[in-house]
Amino acid sequence: MCGITGWVDWTRDLRRQRPVITDMTRTQSPRGPDAEGVLLFEHAALGHRRLAVIDIEGGAQPMTRTGRHGAPVAVTFSGEIYNFRELRAELGAAGWSFTTRSDTEVLLVAYLQWGRDFVHRLNGMFAFALWDEHEQRLLLVRDRLGIKPLYYAEPGGGVVFGSEPKALLAHPEMAAEVDVEGIAELMAVPRARTPGHAVYRGMREVRPGCLVVADAAGLRETRYWQVEARPHTEDFGATTDRVRSLLTDIVRRQLVADVPVGTLLSGGIDSSAITAMAAREFAGELTSHSVSVPAPAGPGSDAWRPSPDEPYAKLVAERLGLKHFVTQVDTGSLVEGIDRGLRARDLPGWGDLDTSMYHLFRGVRERCTVALSGESADEMFGGYAWQTDERFVRHPSFPWMYGRHQPERLLREEVRREVRPREYEAERYRQALAEVPHLDGEDAARRREREVFHLGLTRWLGALLDRKDRMSMAVGLEVRVPFADHRLAEYLYNVPAALKAEGGMEKALLRRACADLLPEEVVNRPKSAYPASRDPGYVASLQRLVLDLVGEPGAPLFDLMDREKVRTAVTSGLDTLPGPITARTSAIGLSYLLELNQWLTGVRVVT
Repeated sequence: MCGITGWVDWTRDLRRQRPVITDMTRTQSPRGPDAEGVLLFEHAALGHRRLAVIDIEGGAQPMTRTGRHGAPVAVTFSGEIYNFRELRAELGAAGWSFTTRSDTEVLLVAYLQWGRDFVHRLNGMFAFALWDEHEQRLLLVRDRLGIKPLYYAEPGGGVVFGSEPKALLAHPEMAAEVDVEGIAELMAVPRARTPGHAVYRGMREVRPGCLVVADAAGLRETRYWQVEARPHTEDFGATTDRVRSLLTDIVRRQLVADVPVGTLLSGGIDSSAITAMAAREFAGELTSHSVSVPAPAGPGSDAWRPSPDEPYAKLVAERLGLKHFVTQVDTGSLVEGIDRGLRARDLPGWGDLDTSMYHLFRGVRERCTVALSGESADEMFGGYAWQTDERFVRHPSFPWMYGRHQPERLLREEVRREVRPREYEAERYRQALAEVPHLDGEDAARRREREVFHLGLTRWLGALLDRKDRMSMAVGLEVRVPFADHRLAEYLYNVPAALKAEGGMEKALLRRACADLLPEEVVNRPKSAYPASRDPGYVASLQRLVLDLVGEPGAPLFDLMDREKVRTAVTSGLDTLPGPITARTSAIGLSYLLELNQWLTGVRVVT
């Protein structure tokens, strides 16, 4: 895992621009604490910050190989190619030799052998930029589900790119600006962000499963992957066997590393299944890790988190013989780190959910460089109420927005008239539905199942993967997500919801697939979401900070938000205070206002 960046311009000699590319590269230092590399061509400059995971000595980047025309091809790469050993063997049989043990070199040689079609052969999480000196062409490629981020923009006729917006904003011709559409993304659909939209004016994100080709003739984005609708004819037993086989192969591949490896273990079925499979497959010492935050006000006070994680995580670790470590995060750390997500994301984030995850990952990083996570299982196996509760499923917009309020409720009226949040949400929803693959002849209920799955895959999951990437990379930790393997997504897209919830149990398919590996209490444990702070003292601290902001005459927040609406919401309506996520938690709504205000101090609003 690493941080990448670069600049391509077909009209300028970039060999004289080392200071610029160096500045862009160093914004990515937390993503790659082990090494830095810069490579200059006449019309391309590539930068790389390395987190060394495979081939510690030989995997330095940017990396080059000589192409068939005698000109170099160079790559700056973030992520992991999990099938690089098989590809290496295939390429070796075709006559290619290798000088390193790295997956990066395999990536380069695969391009030289197969051209752009090589992306179809990759299994992994990746974002990379490849410069072909002979063709004078740049390729920007992102993995199928969008596990690794990659942004780009076109200042002055060239192209700049990077793992995070801050890398692009370090370029002298880029400005931190937001327009009406960017405001709509933050206010109307913060939990259904549009793929490819980067919020910042003029900036784009390479969409999951897409590649961008840039040359002197222009820039073109092409989709190379999406799920396909197919009949599913297997019964519950056969489907369970198939899931177990896929997961076993996925976890085995994702354990390859030349550094210490651990797992994130909450004691829920998702992380427990991954941890149990990893314990069976990993030859070295595996550790497990969880986080503890200030508890809810009392038992049952949080419907999203009906039971504490620690007893279940401890039970799994003891069953598997693992050393388990718990990171304790107190209220003081949450208040002090209120802008932690903003600094990592370059955008307003999720408050204590970001901060506690940052502290968890910092604790994991003391013992591991790589950790496996259970994220994406709910999206794949149907673990959310919005996938199964008919009230959510029938909602005429993104199903998770049923009964929820978005931050747009607090906008000033003149801003609302420009942003048109309701119309914006409706149009983005229409676009999302138009992308859903269907089978001819399926009834309305089955069609809706596919829509809900696809919406979760393309409009919900990305926010979770982005949060995981930013918080982990902020401390130089590589987090792998086995449930986000594209083969699992392709298979489960076609499995009917009734099979996934056999016998009326949520995620019954996953529970059955790993039942022999885990204690019965864990197999049957109801879903409990990632822990959020419900400490009244924490909420009160945030409330005071927001009310102080309301009294501040020049606070940039109120260029967008209505001061009196915010005051009323904070003093009398905390239970319904809108925020960037769907769970009802006033703390995250409060922190969103604080982060938005701080973000706006460094961003120009262009209307």
